[in-house]
Amino acid sequence: MTHNRGRLSGVLIKAFAGMLILLGSASAWAHHSFAAAYNMQEPIEITGKIVNVRLTNPHSYFFLDVEGENGEIERWSFEAGTPSGMIRGGYSPEIIKEGDVVTIGGFRARDASTNGMLTKLVTADGTEFGMFGPRER
Repeated sequence: MTHNRGRLSGVLIKAFAGMLILLGSASAWAHHSFAAAYNMQEPIEITGKIVNVRLTNPHSYFFLDVEGENGEIERWSFEAGTPSGMIRGGYSPEIIKEGDVVTIGGFRARDASTNGMLTKLVTADGTEFGMFGPRER
């Protein structure tokens, strides 16, 4: 009888460990669900001046001052890739500086606290930075 109880205990431990792994992977999958956070049916392209770039984990952010339809300046924020991915892709503060006029393409955020997700950033000289590094237009 004790032998069966030990076997049952081992099965329960394995089942519990399996559930933890599944829950952990579901959480990681949800974190990277761009469609949940961004409207992939609403691409946007915004031109403005770089105000700030935050290279923070897990994602970088680009902040732009954009002239609105009414002529007033609006602050836009765009979520981008990881800091290491941005740097590997060619981004550096010497290339894209505060005050530079850039055009950002991406998708509008579903949450109004951030404006969008960056899929590409184009500098005044036409160099394009995206999720996979710089490329000429």
